[in-house]
Amino acid sequence: MKTLPFSKIRSFILTIAIAILIGGVGYRLGEKHIFSKTVTLQAAAVTNKEAPSSVQVDFSLFWDVWQRLKLYYIDAGSMDSQKMVYGAISGMVGALDDPYTSFLSPKDNTEFKEDIGGAFQGIGAQLGMKDSQIIIQAPIKGSPAEKAGLKAMDWILKVDDVDTTGWTINQAVTKIRGKKGTTVKLTILHDGAKTSQDISIVRDEIVVPSVEHWVKTPAEITEISGVATQQVLSNKAAIGYIYLSRFGDRTNEEWLAAVDDVIAKDAALGAKGLVFDLRNNPGGYLDGSVFIASEFLKSGVVVTQTNSDGTKEVLSVNRKGKLTDIPLVVLINKGSASAAEIVAGALKDHKRATIVGVTSFGKGSVQTPQELTGGSSVHITTGKWLLPNGDWIHKKGITPDVEVKLDSPEATHDAQLEKAIEILLK
Repeated sequence: MKTLPFSKIRSFILTIAIAILIGGVGYRLGEKHIFSKTVTLQAAAVTNKEAPSSVQVDFSLFWDVWQRLKLYYIDAGSMDSQKMVYGAISGMVGALDDPYTSFLSPKDNTEFKEDIGGAFQGIGAQLGMKDSQIIIQAPIKGSPAEKAGLKAMDWILKVDDVDTTGWTINQAVTKIRGKKGTTVKLTILHDGAKTSQDISIVRDEIVVPSVEHWVKTPAEITEISGVATQQVLSNKAAIGYIYLSRFGDRTNEEWLAAVDDVIAKDAALGAKGLVFDLRNNPGGYLDGSVFIASEFLKSGVVVTQTNSDGTKEVLSVNRKGKLTDIPLVVLINKGSASAAEIVAGALKDHKRATIVGVTSFGKGSVQTPQELTGGSSVHITTGKWLLPNGDWIHKKGITPDVEVKLDSPEATHDAQLEKAIEILLK
């Protein structure tokens, strides 16, 4: 089988937790019965069963279990052979104990592509894994998940009363995603809380632009109006703001339009600087992170990738950005991951921006999606990425220059944004 050199593969996915609408699979143990019947493996029509010459593995146990299921399973007539094959592949991939390496069935693969494209039906929450448990990596702004009170780092203990222990992200997606108008019940443990709570959420059509922006004076910024000092609120200088929710299919086009609009308004209002908000951004395309970082950096390394085949790629600024001189503050939080961490880390290492917020998620691995026959795909962890200074932030995250915890979820109490504006107004 021909393999592609890593230098030719450009569609790297940094997180599988993007815009994922949550789900799961449960099983039930009933009474145990001991059968004395001898099982004889019957011949089965199996196509494409030849293993590569380099692989030596005994599949007799696999077929033994397959036949026992055919003989003893209470509803053997409903068994779907293709679905069982997909399940076997998922189990094989899951044995790697890498939550980011995963097999996607045709249905899951279609949903994943919809997610990264920015349109889907579900609750609007991005998922992650922490300590082998499903978590909310970030609720999408304005989504049913956010309106229901879900937050970054919430633990999903149950879905429709089914325990999520041992689930993969893909299993969670299957259960929580669903048609518009239907309801899913999540048992949630908020980060730091002692007791869980059940939250019922009505699914909806989620169409989310990846970029939002504005240019306002401090008094016009409702997110800080409840707590900002009079000195800040009375300042007539304008502040630019760009929020990036993911690095998806439409991000670059949306980004360029937002930048042009911000520049036009900055020129008219005389803005003091820009707040670049990467909070609750779970990542996306690696190329997208280089594209965005190049908007702010004149030159230099953005990220270095080391691959499983021993090769190394140094990805540097690749275009002439329009915001290379504007004063800049970047916001991050626990939901900032992968591509978002690359951008924030590169800007920090190059001393281009002040980083405000709390330590980011900490994901430093790279997944390469490979399309398979029949519409399925496999996402394989093929390498890790390093910040310009050589740091690998996997499971550590990026530490902000100025730590500001956000204690209140209220829209009028965004202490992190307030601190960013204070820094720009100095």
